[in-house]
Amino acid sequence: MEKRQPSNKKPREIIRRSFDYSLRAVKLYQFLQDRKPGVGWILGKQYLRAATSVGANIEEAQAAETKSDFIHKYGIAQKEARESHYWLRLLAESEIVSRQRLTPLMRETEELYAIITAIIRSAKNQSGKR
Repeated sequence: MEKRQPSNKKPREIIRRSFDYSLRAVKLYQFLQDRKPGVGWILGKQYLRAATSVGANIEEAQAAETKSDFIHKYGIAQKEARESHYWLRLLAESEIVSRQRLTPLMRETEELYAIITAIIRSAKNQSGKR
């Protein structure tokens, strides 16, 4: 099996950003928990699960045994970022949380998605995959 070679890029930045993103998801969930029970709690929990999974999979990728495993873990993080964005859009469009409050979080989700996508492309190019 091919061992994953350490990257010359700054892996700590994406690790830190994804951790901070998870913290923001926890804060949003806590905000929703302080409101009346209802659909906001359910949507908030869905968002919390997806958002914290982004960072967890990036963290797992740092210990990947192969380049393929690394790409797979980042692929999961990418999918979870897309799902996170979906739940944020739903919270905003349903007016459970104001769009103004969610816009910075949505922007960060989009940026994380773009960074993760770039990391996957780079890893695939390094391993000769399309």
